[in-house]
Amino acid sequence: MPTFMHHLPAMPFDSLAAELAARRDADLYRRRRVLDSPAGALAHSDGRTLLNFSSNDYLGLARDATLIEAAQAGAARWGVGAGASHLVTGHSAAHQAFEDEFAAFVGKPAALSLASGYQANLAAICALVGREDAVFADKLNHASLNDACLLSRAEFKRYPHNDLAALERLLAGSRARRRLIVVDGVFSMDGDLAPLRELLALAERHDAWLYVDDAHGFGVLGDGRGSAAGLVSPRLIYMATLGKAAGVGGAAIAAEAVVIDYLVNFARPYIYTTATPPLLAETLRCGLRRIAEDGWRRERLVQHIRRLRAALADSGLRLLESATPIQPLLAPDSATALRWSAALAEQGLLVAAIRPPTVPSARLRITLSAAHLPEHLGTLIAALRRLES
Repeated sequence: MPTFMHHLPAMPFDSLAAELAARRDADLYRRRRVLDSPAGALAHSDGRTLLNFSSNDYLGLARDATLIEAAQAGAARWGVGAGASHLVTGHSAAHQAFEDEFAAFVGKPAALSLASGYQANLAAICALVGREDAVFADKLNHASLNDACLLSRAEFKRYPHNDLAALERLLAGSRARRRLIVVDGVFSMDGDLAPLRELLALAERHDAWLYVDDAHGFGVLGDGRGSAAGLVSPRLIYMATLGKAAGVGGAAIAAEAVVIDYLVNFARPYIYTTATPPLLAETLRCGLRRIAEDGWRRERLVQHIRRLRAALADSGLRLLESATPIQPLLAPDSATALRWSAALAEQGLLVAAIRPPTVPSARLRITLSAAHLPEHLGTLIAALRRLES
């Protein structure tokens, strides 16, 4: 064999393959499940029909007939694309109407619509703070908030989960030009709530702003207005994602008019992105009406949450404390979480195993929906109890 064959360089992606192999060995490898069905209580995948307890469609609006009709009418009226960014020719009357209605619904003067919650967090945080400023973030915040804080180049200070005393010490010691507290309204993997009233009081006391990512609270809490419902302060900047309880997609930020105007002028992820299709804005307007008018959806959710927690209270299974549709069941390790998820799938239930690095400790993330029927909950409870055996 020619000697040069012994000196061939490694393949260009060998290091990537090695990292993936390490994830497989640690039971942390991720795969995408392909569904053959719309979002809903039932999921069709790999030729099987499963009860779906892994969706964030909390109110069951993703396939609601009135939203589908609104989307069809929106497509007929506006076509299927915006054609440009908002600041060129992409901002339609449908976008403006949704923003006005969203702002009024959550009790803020103005709003801005964006393509996703991730984009909204990057847009707002990176525009509002920079090198001379400081952000203060809960350690359990969503990855998109952490990424936005890092990319903003502001001083990034994290405090222990819901530890108000630690946060106040950080705020008191800060000499930053601008101080921004960043927090999830509902923590997406634990299901518990941020103490927003107390956080807002700290913002008032230390001349800071409070940015709330309410991806999992909007539509569910506060008669649908979210985890910040009832809080009134110009310091509050409120963001809701619209692909969960609202049933569609995108995100909206609501705040004082000067804040929204500032984002329109300085938020690069907003400025340099093609606007979302106007048909989605029309669909979201319908979704807002459903959230406001269909209180029965939230009532059914509350019944499901109470029933699940009561049924497992005397078991050896450990649900984290949560009064939201997110009901995390802690597992001893990632392998057990995967085994539990597979066992539930064998019984016809789709319950996702969530593992590090997404969360510090492995778990099943059980999510409940108004689309679930009482018999669906009975099936879930019986299957979970069998995990103990």
